[in-house]
Amino acid sequence: MALKIPNKKTPIAEQKPEERIHNFKEVVFGYSLEEAITEANRCLQCANHPCVAGCPVGIDIPGFILALREKDLKKSIKILKDYNNLPAVCGRVCPQETQCEGVCTVSLIKDHEPVAIGKLERFVADWAAEHEGVEEPPKEVEEKEKGKVAVIGAGPAGLTVAADLAKRGYSVTIFEALHAPGGVLMYGIPEFRLPKTIVEREVKAIEELGVKLETDVVVGKTITIEEIRKEFDAIFIGTGAGTPRFMNVPGTNLNGVYSASEFLTRINLMHGYEFPDYDTPLRIGKRVVVVGAGNVAMDASRSALRLGAEKSMIVYRRSEKEMPARIEEYHHAVEEGIEFHWLTNPVEYIGDENGNVKAVKCIKMKLGEPDASGRRRPLPIEGSEFTIEADMVIEAIGQTSNKVLLSAFPELKLNKRGYIEADPETGKTSVEGVYAGGDIVTGAATVILAMGAGKKSAQAIDEYISSKKKK
Repeated sequence: MALKIPNKKTPIAEQKPEERIHNFKEVVFGYSLEEAITEANRCLQCANHPCVAGCPVGIDIPGFILALREKDLKKSIKILKDYNNLPAVCGRVCPQETQCEGVCTVSLIKDHEPVAIGKLERFVADWAAEHEGVEEPPKEVEEKEKGKVAVIGAGPAGLTVAADLAKRGYSVTIFEALHAPGGVLMYGIPEFRLPKTIVEREVKAIEELGVKLETDVVVGKTITIEEIRKEFDAIFIGTGAGTPRFMNVPGTNLNGVYSASEFLTRINLMHGYEFPDYDTPLRIGKRVVVVGAGNVAMDASRSALRLGAEKSMIVYRRSEKEMPARIEEYHHAVEEGIEFHWLTNPVEYIGDENGNVKAVKCIKMKLGEPDASGRRRPLPIEGSEFTIEADMVIEAIGQTSNKVLLSAFPELKLNKRGYIEADPETGKTSVEGVYAGGDIVTGAATVILAMGAGKKSAQAIDEYISSKKKK
């Protein structure tokens, strides 16, 4: 007998493309309670729950969905928060299609889409935040005598390790270099994908666990590593990979050529999209070329459109099939009119007599054999050069580690790519009592993978300090 469940995900309301390209309000509106329950009913509650194995933080996905289905929202959010300290964030920005939803049993049924796990997680987190008293207050922790832990960086990895250790009874202080906690959640992801009020809400919940947050502290400059090591029993480094990479083609130094990191930081963290209410002016070109096809490239091209660009284009050296961006973000970009130039690579930025970029010289590419990333290597096609008229270029080709902290901590062993060498299961580094996780270890990756690293390190730090205290 065939299973009688809808083959498609429950539709979710979104802003119309022609409206949203003129504002920074969230694109996806989220489920209503009735819609969420309808979608929750598509879950098979299967015995082997592959979705849990597909989640980097191991959320009891069938458990929170079953509680939602039974309208026990208090139980549902409790299950989520037992595993994930940032559920409203993850529900919005996690690549569920390649993780929990990618292995959902429902998708194995012919012509059936997986359960919309991410949208359900977002719904439960948002519903709990809107209904006072749904979430239980943090349990009173005994006087923090288990130990003191310093966390460097208030991004997803740092916030996760801090929250998990605070729940275990540790005194935790986070040192954040920027003026607002959240890391890439604040400076990298646009308001239309992740409203900053959501991040602030999640951070506040972590502070309510007893975590102390110190912003505008650059470890290695404002405070030394030696000072931190004297005061704390262990250190976790989660500084991310915030230093932009450039292609360094001729013309890189022309006016109007930006890194996506600077462009998005000005918009997101410094509220450039609300100028002149916030004093962060942005120069936006009429014809914008964004290099790359990851989530950051989609964010930059869509932000440029919202800020007044007449035409926003993405140039990518591989094909649509190889792009690293989430499929949802790509679909939204297509709906909004972003123009895509596949198998195309810039070779030079051409400037005018005043040193401003006016065009991008490109070359067509073809795909060869797979490279180290598993994707087919792009190769230039001789004689295929052409020019795209553009007065603004944004390079979104990846980021690397920030050297301020690493230079101040020479004992830390780095790998050949310049990231901290750390045990993948514990985050343990070459220095006793120092752990690391997230993009500073792996290179630029996803929010949820950084959080998974934070959870593993919290466990390892607890074991390290506990065993040390027993001696």
